[in-house]
Amino acid sequence: MDNAQQKILQYLKEAHATEQALIRVLQSQIAMTPRGGYRNALESHLGETVDHAERVQARLRELGESSNPLELGIGILQSVIGQALAIGKTPLDLLRGTGGEEKVLKNAKDTCATEALEIATYTAIERLASSVGDGQTAALARSIQDDEREMLARVMREIPRLTEAVVRAEVRGNPSYDITETGAADAARDAAQTVKAGARNAASAGRRTARKARRVPGVAQAEGQVKGAVASASDLAIARYDELTAAEIVEQLGDLSQIDLAKVDSYERRHGKRKTILSRITSLRGDEPWPGYDELGVNEIQAVLGEGDEDRARRVRSYERAHKNRTGVLGASERELTNA
Repeated sequence: MDNAQQKILQYLKEAHATEQALIRVLQSQIAMTPRGGYRNALESHLGETVDHAERVQARLRELGESSNPLELGIGILQSVIGQALAIGKTPLDLLRGTGGEEKVLKNAKDTCATEALEIATYTAIERLASSVGDGQTAALARSIQDDEREMLARVMREIPRLTEAVVRAEVRGNPSYDITETGAADAARDAAQTVKAGARNAASAGRRTARKARRVPGVAQAEGQVKGAVASASDLAIARYDELTAAEIVEQLGDLSQIDLAKVDSYERRHGKRKTILSRITSLRGDEPWPGYDELGVNEIQAVLGEGDEDRARRVRSYERAHKNRTGVLGASERELTNA
């Protein structure tokens, strides 16, 4: 592999790690943003960002991404660092500012900075690829640049409106929404409701609603972080939380949803900071098999499993074993895997 191709691979790997990290950031911001023009922009760009990551990864494969263990390790490290930055930033996003309106405005300003960075990244990739005669990579970079420029312009158009919302809330005392109820909560409830509706309808309707629910993964954890940041002990899913020992709390964590785990995690970090509890929560945290899963009953999950997706059945089996361990769900997942 020549020096030019190595340099292109390096830049593309860096871009891919950034896209992967931004997926998590966008998910967290969507979860805390009320419905309207700005949230629509974020949801649309989340889809674009997933597409960008996939296209960059495909180009890396076409260019013969190295199988050298050292180089693979560097690529993995880049992705891990990007993900860590995104995950580490999320709790700050959820707490920054004095009100929901200001939180959203601050995140919108961050989004503008992020889009400018991405435009610069893909401008550099385009120029590099053009200079060494790699027209395909140059075209890919130009295409993604166009999406990023459009998103930056769209967010900039939203900034005045978001600022006016801050003025109404912070200066005139007329807040427009409660972030603990309107942002993340809506996303999770809507995901659950669409899957429930599908379970009650024909199999084809179930497939459509399941796909719709899977559009915004990570919402449950984000909602839990938001609610946990302002929760009292009585708001937690574990009764008499402050009166229990760490061991007694740990025994009950496995039955909690991702939202409730995140709430307990946030509450515990603000109060006891007991390592045994936080460590157990960490081992249980993870994306649901699909958004809204934790809100569904056995029959509803079985209806979705009936679509015959082997990978989904594996995720359900693994997740269910670590949490509620319901016989009906485990049996349905095993049947799907046996018939696959």
